[in-house]
Amino acid sequence: MYRGASVGVVIPAYNEEGFVGDVIRGMPAYVDRIYAIDDRSTDGTLDEILEAARADASENEDRAGETVERLAADGGASALTSRATVRDAIGRVVPIEHRENRGAGGAIKTGYLAALADEVDATVTVDADGQMDLSQMQRLLDPIVEDEADYTKGNRLLSREYRAAMPRFRFVGNATLTFLTKIASGYWKTMDPQNGYTAISHDALAAIDVPALYEYYGYCNDLLVKLNVRGMRVADVAMPAVYGEEESSITYSRYVPKVSQMLLRNFLWRLQTKYLVLDFHPLALLYLFGAATAATAVLGGGTALVSALSSGDVPAVRSATSLLLFVAGTAFLLLAMVFDMAESEPLETQVR
Repeated sequence: MYRGASVGVVIPAYNEEGFVGDVIRGMPAYVDRIYAIDDRSTDGTLDEILEAARADASENEDRAGETVERLAADGGASALTSRATVRDAIGRVVPIEHRENRGAGGAIKTGYLAALADEVDATVTVDADGQMDLSQMQRLLDPIVEDEADYTKGNRLLSREYRAAMPRFRFVGNATLTFLTKIASGYWKTMDPQNGYTAISHDALAAIDVPALYEYYGYCNDLLVKLNVRGMRVADVAMPAVYGEEESSITYSRYVPKVSQMLLRNFLWRLQTKYLVLDFHPLALLYLFGAATAATAVLGGGTALVSALSSGDVPAVRSATSLLLFVAGTAFLLLAMVFDMAESEPLETQVR
């Protein structure tokens, strides 16, 4: 328990032999449940999870009766049975084996389903590669325990010192997706959305459709969109990154375009659901009208350019009209963004 709240930690692990055991053994004593998900690893990850679980149980024998045994006792909640095998708990560790490889997002989803079944008050996600400083976990939990946020996430971009520790290629990709996620999610102050060091309250987890969460690496970006639609408060917590011997499995040339497409779909879904279905706000229409006007202007400008190249004459009226439409469309889009920022501003905080 942490300040009266039960705490669960989800650890997605795929081929993390040599790392995941240290993460489990280093887990703070106040953590009640550790959901270690083996995502069909081809190395000794599962064996290392079981070995570390036994070692952790031996070190915490005096805590053995504190945790709720519901999940281990029934072999896993029904929502889990189609995707994973839930082993009996070893102390506070619940080893979970996927029946097929589902990726990082899929493993997080499985852990969230387990945490929902256990009715854990706050659920933290921690990578199995040792990149996350476990001593910082309390900073993620405090805003939730104090009822100041429903979801907290690490942010390596708030501090110049923390930014300097990030490799350049990661920084560029991160900055690109940060901007796109701001637009898609509506959390305009939130940065470093790819940061997987997060904590979420039980109420927030129950409010979103966990089985429908995205299962690729953009799961954290997708989650922000869904949290915004449900009006959940998000806190950005300044957090250093730890880069060691681990190798990233992300191929950024595929990762950025794929997640960008997902964010576009989510952006349109958020506008429809939050501002047209659940409530009404003209910003959705401003976005639509601005995009249509700007697109018409670009199309008109393109045809004017083709005409000028083919005939040598510049169609002045068409060019001027396209320019005016583009300016008007951009103005509508900016106005919609201002309204969007104002709507979500009360839902965002930053903890340095």
